[in-house]
Amino acid sequence: MPIYKPSLRELDLTEVRRYAGLAKADFDEKMIEEAAQEALLLIAPQSAYQAYGYDCREGKILSPSPLQLTGTVLKHLSGCEKVLAISATIGAGIVAAITEHFHEGRYAHSVLLDAAATEAVEETANALEKMLAPKIKAQGFASRWRFSPGYGSWPLEAQKELMPLTGAKEIGLSLTESLMLEPRKSITAIIGLYRPEQSSQQSSQPGCASCGQRDCPSRRK
Repeated sequence: MPIYKPSLRELDLTEVRRYAGLAKADFDEKMIEEAAQEALLLIAPQSAYQAYGYDCREGKILSPSPLQLTGTVLKHLSGCEKVLAISATIGAGIVAAITEHFHEGRYAHSVLLDAAATEAVEETANALEKMLAPKIKAQGFASRWRFSPGYGSWPLEAQKELMPLTGAKEIGLSLTESLMLEPRKSITAIIGLYRPEQSSQQSSQPGCASCGQRDCPSRRK
């Protein structure tokens, strides 16, 4: 499966603050900047992807062993003809550093570095999507935003069947018994591809606007 290793040069500090749950806190901006800079030194961004046909009527990804989807992801993929199954990670090194800082008593820095790592893996996936965008357009498709197991009512258990479709093993990902990805700062997702001239449904907005978890401390306003 194709592998893409983007080079991340900066992180969105507003997003780092949000992931740290500091949206309303008066926090030292210098500490946030330091955590972001350390994160950029520690991460090893990698991503993998594979395209599959999608049976919109049956809600199945047409992989060698077809994957039946359930939950809100079905509505999200309405009108799609294909899906991209993707995985992304920033490696295990930064996770070890987060733990080390915590054990050294640098609790605030550990929290901020963890938030910077979350932003970094999101940016890794964003970079993959940006790289693929011209290819998707050239084939006459437009894309929906990425959707991961555990979002909405798509059960986290779907991770078991989705992971092999994404090329996750090729970039060193594994799944724990509790269905958590290892290394911890990693994601898998699917991206629906549809033909704009054949779909009346516009691409929905990603993230918090479409999520029902209203009390999430990282929720965008």
